[in-house]
Amino acid sequence: MTISMMSWTGQSFAHGSKIQYRKTTAIQIQATYDSGEPMANAQLVVYGPNNPSTPWIRGITDEKGYFTFTPDFDQTGNWDVKVRSSGHGTIISIPLGAETETPFSSPRTGGEPLQKLVMAGSVVWGFVGTGLFFARKKGE
Repeated sequence: MTISMMSWTGQSFAHGSKIQYRKTTAIQIQATYDSGEPMANAQLVVYGPNNPSTPWIRGITDEKGYFTFTPDFDQTGNWDVKVRSSGHGTIISIPLGAETETPFSSPRTGGEPLQKLVMAGSVVWGFVGTGLFFARKKGE
């Protein structure tokens, strides 16, 4: 018998796959490809909010793309779940202990402002470098 503490569903999209989750006394993950086909036997890694660089738990989804784990509810913050299979993968952050107004989690979509600035600078530098390469005089 499972007693539902919270019943939220969230999803995240990246590289042709998606993850949904539902919070009860445990967290149930469902990973699927964009087509809706389950990510069967996909590698899964969960990172806790207190140590986001070290895996808290590793596992494999079942044949329907499901994986259930019970987090340490004393660790509030974002629990990151990464799923990979056959060159496809995605990551989702599941907030624990944070009250939200909406039943859906926010997928990672764009990136941080600094990351966007670095990417834009790299593109500009690439154009400048290409222009200088073709503008050089022959024989130098």
